[in-house]
Amino acid sequence: MKKLYLALLLPFVGLLWLPLYDRTEPALLGFPFFYWYQLAWVPLTSLLVWVVWKRAAR
Repeated sequence: MKKLYLALLLPFVGLLWLPLYDRTEPALLGFPFFYWYQLAWVPLTSLLVWVVWKRAAR
């Protein structure tokens, strides 16, 4: 069960490790990678929180 909660650390690691996404290419729909990578984490984090919540409620 505690391993499940560790999955909630993924957004923090993915967004706080700046060298991972500090670049402009590849662009997506005109947005540099720096921006769309951060924006992609918004729905991914919501989905991740929902999955952890559903599994923890069992």
